[in-house]
Amino acid sequence: MSFDIICFDCDSTLSKIEGIDELAERVGLGPEMSRLTNAAMNGEVALEAVYEQRLAAIKPTRESIDWLAERYIAERVDGVEAVFAELLASGKALHIISGGLRQAILPLAEYLGVAVERVHAVDVYFDDDGSYLGFDKESPLARNGGKAEICRQLQIPSAQLVMVGDGKTDMEAKQAGAYVIGFGGVVNRAIVRELADVYCPGPNLSETLLHIL
Repeated sequence: MSFDIICFDCDSTLSKIEGIDELAERVGLGPEMSRLTNAAMNGEVALEAVYEQRLAAIKPTRESIDWLAERYIAERVDGVEAVFAELLASGKALHIISGGLRQAILPLAEYLGVAVERVHAVDVYFDDDGSYLGFDKESPLARNGGKAEICRQLQIPSAQLVMVGDGKTDMEAKQAGAYVIGFGGVVNRAIVRELADVYCPGPNLSETLLHIL
């Protein structure tokens, strides 16, 4: 099967890090936030149950978001440039769909050649001095089932859509009729191996091309 619309998760898929955990580590809350992230990604708790809780505890500043943006690029997964170059050259529509913070993901998207309007993530808000004000609580990506909602919005008649990701929230794209590729190159999750249409365990993202093209 060949796909026309290709959607990628960001954290632990395009980059080797979990952005929220990096921000937590930076303010001394690493282990606590990491447990919450893993619980959500493994499907043990609802994403919306931990999303606001994590951000309220971390209170990311504009400066810390800029720092995270650099980390995303520095820690990109093996093969990601080659994957995106080949898919763009093939004329595929590439999207990033993430429950992460949009402002931190945009520089990585630009680096990989993905248009700003094709980056679907959660906006974070700052005061004039750069301190944390809050996040877009209306974003579907801050709750379970949100990636399926975005996939439904992206689908067009006669086009095939695929979602590539490492977590339970990515598997929910199947609710929208998406074909789902589980990527275990950073984190190997049993729930993803079980639910994905196909699973790529290797550390290089290029393995996914065998199933996309």
